[in-house]
Amino acid sequence: MELPEIQRRKTRSVTVGGVRIGGGAPVSVQSMTTTPTSDVRATLEQIEALAAAGCDIVRVAAATEADTAALGQIVAEAPVPIVADVHFRFRRALEAIAAGVHKIRLNPGNIADRQSVRAVIDAAAEAGIPIRVGVNEGSVMDRIDPARRAEQSARPMDELMVETIGEYLEVFAEADFHDLVLSAKSHDAMTTVAVNRALSERFDYPLHLGLTHAGTARTGLVRSVAALGALLAEGIGDTVRISLAGDPVVEAEVAKELLASLRLRQREGVEIIACPTCGRTQADVATLAEEVRKALSDVKRHVVVAVMGCIVNGPGEAEGADAAVCCGKAKAAIYRRGKYVRTVAEDEIVEALTTEVRMLLKE
Repeated sequence: MELPEIQRRKTRSVTVGGVRIGGGAPVSVQSMTTTPTSDVRATLEQIEALAAAGCDIVRVAAATEADTAALGQIVAEAPVPIVADVHFRFRRALEAIAAGVHKIRLNPGNIADRQSVRAVIDAAAEAGIPIRVGVNEGSVMDRIDPARRAEQSARPMDELMVETIGEYLEVFAEADFHDLVLSAKSHDAMTTVAVNRALSERFDYPLHLGLTHAGTARTGLVRSVAALGALLAEGIGDTVRISLAGDPVVEAEVAKELLASLRLRQREGVEIIACPTCGRTQADVATLAEEVRKALSDVKRHVVVAVMGCIVNGPGEAEGADAAVCCGKAKAAIYRRGKYVRTVAEDEIVEALTTEVRMLLKE
């Protein structure tokens, strides 16, 4: 059966270390460390955990001289390209570039002197690395002039953000620097959708998608997937970060699942299909599914495993899965590639199901 595919928007291509963004390259996954960058060992441990979770690129804060002093060792030992996140002090960007980072994240609105921005552009050009030019909803409003702020407040936020990025890009155009990635983020899903649609129509630079201050793992996940899913389904977006308060590894896992769900990236490892449960269910499906996931966490090949709570949908889902269990009262039927294998007791389900998966992996 031929399934529909997303038609990606055509953009320029930039390279971050060995990872290509835009130009038809697969949508890449990003996240950001939460450790002090000056703590080399802690930062590298988190980068390694993010890479293991599927992160293609990792961003680190470059807020202090101690942070940028640590970047040389971090870049040398990290398993993925490193982006330095710079705000306010342009010298941190220059130090980060000298340390060998693979990309700079810059908000020109936080650096008042245009010549300072130009110095960063020149350094990046000499080093041959791209710059991500980003704005957040909170950074586009004038904080000094009340009259100008009132005027801005009366305008649509997405329109104001696009205009602000256009103004920022003037200094890059003057320097003939086009190795750029653009981003515009809001905590509001619909604003994020609107501003990125507008950016995709106006510019051909690759887009970094994400929400800012999205929220906790629960609320932020819903907001982020609502916005990014809509944009990606329209072919908009070349690299993504799901921003959540908490463990950044969760960000990478969610982003990978989102891209795989839209068939923008190939799945790896075990894909668990579990029924939502209802009054017919006579087993703890949620706990069972989690136990199966943990038991098969070492599997790298894509395998579909269905954990079903009753006979209504169980056999049907089993037909499309590599391995499946259909639970009944204190027992369950085990399936392998749609065919019934045997019935086992409730306390034998996890072992029996994982055994079937490992057997088919040997075929």
